[in-house]
Amino acid sequence: MAKQKIVLAYSGGLDTSIIIPWLKENYDCDVIAVAADVGQGEELEPLHEKAKNTGAEKLYIVDLKDEFVTDFIWPTLKAGAMYENTYLLGTSMARPVIAKALVDVAHKEGATAIAHGCTGKGNDQVRFELTIKALDPSLKIIAPWRLWDIKSREEEIDYAVARGIPVPVSKERPYSMDRNLWHLSHEGADLEDPANAPPDDLYLITKNPKDAPDGAEIVSIGFEKGIPVSVNGEQLASVALIEKLNAIGAKHGVGIDDMVENRLVGMKSRGVYENPAGTMLYAALKQLESITLDRDTLHYKHQVALRYSELVYNGQWYAPLREGLDAFMDSIQQNTTGESKLELYKGRCYNAGVTSPFSLYNPEFATFGEDAVYNQKDSEGFINLFGLPMTVAALMKKSLEK
Repeated sequence: MAKQKIVLAYSGGLDTSIIIPWLKENYDCDVIAVAADVGQGEELEPLHEKAKNTGAEKLYIVDLKDEFVTDFIWPTLKAGAMYENTYLLGTSMARPVIAKALVDVAHKEGATAIAHGCTGKGNDQVRFELTIKALDPSLKIIAPWRLWDIKSREEEIDYAVARGIPVPVSKERPYSMDRNLWHLSHEGADLEDPANAPPDDLYLITKNPKDAPDGAEIVSIGFEKGIPVSVNGEQLASVALIEKLNAIGAKHGVGIDDMVENRLVGMKSRGVYENPAGTMLYAALKQLESITLDRDTLHYKHQVALRYSELVYNGQWYAPLREGLDAFMDSIQQNTTGESKLELYKGRCYNAGVTSPFSLYNPEFATFGEDAVYNQKDSEGFINLFGLPMTVAALMKKSLEK
């Protein structure tokens, strides 16, 4: 009887390296490793040998960068979704695109299960598993951290050494980090105490704002229907556009977010995020929407954005509600086309001008000078009717005082 095949989300780090032999020791299986390239900036090719040496039958390296940006980042950006008004959802968006690739490989290989290295404390286990359930609920999910007897990183190292698995352990950067095209996150170590400021040498993408150039820089970002298409007048493909903005923003220390967030599993967690391109794109789109969206639509979008961010953060990318909200966002962004300019200086983005052929800003109505389109006398009747409920309530209270 042929062995079952188990697909493993593989990074080559300590967790997933020891999961390969653990799976083979506890299941009669061949392990198919899958490394996803979501723009983490690492050389993935050497993982072929590493995965094979630790017992994997084969390794797929899947380039997901274009899909990640087009199908996950852009919809979330268009929605204006920021978890708890700060976190730009870099890890949250990456997990479903990776999980989708795992399901695709499982189908190709005829695998019966998918394994991942997420711990039982984190959000990522939910994001991976909900995506797998949404795309193929027949696939079994194996989460070793919820099954094995290993309780700590030290025990992981002992397990690896006992099986001859090389473990390059560095104490120079003790943080738990996740990197992709959109962001770099830092958690753990001294950051676990919210009383501690991030150390000056923490940032790996973004220059410390203290060390940013003394001169400001103006950057223009062009949008078509809410999607970024150009930087400083140069039309760019999605991945190249983010890479260019990352380089520009990082130079000026733009995009550092330090927050204590509420994890889905119930605990509070402190994270420090580097999001140069994301911070600039959110600021630029917000500025453009200020002239292209009417008041009611803009205000309602703010409410929907909060719910959208929760769905993404909670791993519900393939939930019908998230897909329905995308249809709403696509509809309201039909006229969100134009150019936003930002001034970058010492870690901050400042509005530096915005234009759109669909602008609803009409200077004839807005001017403080003389105009021929607005009758100021109309406001008296408007205020009387708008305030009528308050007037009636006040009259009622006065009658009770007699």
